[in-house]
Amino acid sequence: MSVPAAGHTAETLTTWLAERIALYLKRQPAEIDPTVPLAEYGLDSVAALSLCGDIEEDFDVILEPTVAWDYPTVGALAAHLREELAAATSEAV
Repeated sequence: MSVPAAGHTAETLTTWLAERIALYLKRQPAEIDPTVPLAEYGLDSVAALSLCGDIEEDFDVILEPTVAWDYPTVGALAAHLREELAAATSEAV
């Protein structure tokens, strides 16, 4: 199910990412601090690739499989995703 790209804020993307990562790590979303590196939570390469796939599926953007390592915190990843969504939206216009 694709999530509309328009209207996403850093906050909504941070929430979405924290919820998804918490699911992979079997934690509560509130336990995921947006400033803590995902590797410190134990996010492994399998979960990182799954996260990348979920982002691509839900937001209809193509990302490099290394995105979780290139942007190692929820906050950094949310900011990058917001930029990608803005670029995709401007290309579609």
